[in-house]
Amino acid sequence: MTLPGFPDAAPLAGLGGGVLIGLAAALMLLGVGRIAGVSGIAAQAAGISDSSLPKSSAWMFLVGLPIGAVLVMLLLGRSEPSFASPVILAIAGVLVGAGTRIGSGCTSGHGVCGMSRLSPRSLIATATFMLTGIGTVAAMNAFGFEVLP
Repeated sequence: MTLPGFPDAAPLAGLGGGVLIGLAAALMLLGVGRIAGVSGIAAQAAGISDSSLPKSSAWMFLVGLPIGAVLVMLLLGRSEPSFASPVILAIAGVLVGAGTRIGSGCTSGHGVCGMSRLSPRSLIATATFMLTGIGTVAAMNAFGFEVLP
């Protein structure tokens, strides 16, 4: 399935991913009473944050993220992500991690869990994420780095 003007779009894959993220967030909230914010869970695993989630559970959650990604890549017959190299992904992950500590949360915590609970803080944070992303793509396109065709 292709979308006019977006030949590389994968709406069914996006829908499937969204459903799985929502399911994971719901299971985390219903199962352990914890918001599935990845930055908070990572901080708990690293021992730089206190929460009700046991450290072992935080580590299991974090280890499951790349395992899930690898399983999807294997199912799709790919050997590495098609959108960036592993080095770029690692650098991006460190930058995102630093930003989420500064911003008191990440897109999964604010955008998925907070928005669904109509949290005012999450509404503002998610709007900030979106506007910053749109501005970054516009700036990169303006400087000749083609991000979007």
